[in-house]
Amino acid sequence: MELQHEFTVPVPVDDAWHALLDIERVAPCLPGAAVEDYDGRTVTGSVKVKVGPVTVTYRGTAVFEEQDESAHRMVLVASGRETRGQGTARATVTAALSERDGGTAVSVRTDLTVTGRPAQFGRGVLAEVGDRLVGQFADCLAERLTERAPAAGEEPERADATEPPAREEPEPLDLLRTAGLPVAKRAAAVAAVVAVLAGVAVCLRRKRRSRSRQ
Repeated sequence: MELQHEFTVPVPVDDAWHALLDIERVAPCLPGAAVEDYDGRTVTGSVKVKVGPVTVTYRGTAVFEEQDESAHRMVLVASGRETRGQGTARATVTAALSERDGGTAVSVRTDLTVTGRPAQFGRGVLAEVGDRLVGQFADCLAERLTERAPAAGEEPERADATEPPAREEPEPLDLLRTAGLPVAKRAAAVAAVVAVLAGVAVCLRRKRRSRSRQ
């Protein structure tokens, strides 16, 4: 499926460009994502996705196939597989940046293929989830880009060098919570239908048993 999104950040286009390439800085803005290694072109990491009571972890890589700084255009190809299951996810993400009213407009086109449990929700729900995630990511990125930079001659804050920085486990991306109440209602409706059918089946079995006894 193809998804199209656009968001703006309140910084010049060059600043936004370099920020988006700073994977370790922007990764916390992506729910469920954890970066394990990045060499400037290839990212290795994982994404946790929660579907109701089930949590699915995808582990894989993402490679920058194109980084055109003059055109402010990048192409990222990501692929992953469930650590406990047969589900897969693959995405080709094309992002183009342009100046707009003193800030930067970011246009993102995603060609997404998902198999396994998250795929059960279909294109409409995944598109809805994508819209909300992009909105959250844009807000988080804007906040990080507008954080106060150290003044001239001021040393940035550093952690104690004697202790390695602890890597926090990210919270999984909750599809039902992210998509909002409509999706939860749809899931509840399906559960209700299943419950009704189960009740009807039980009643029919009871009637058949009572008739056989007569």
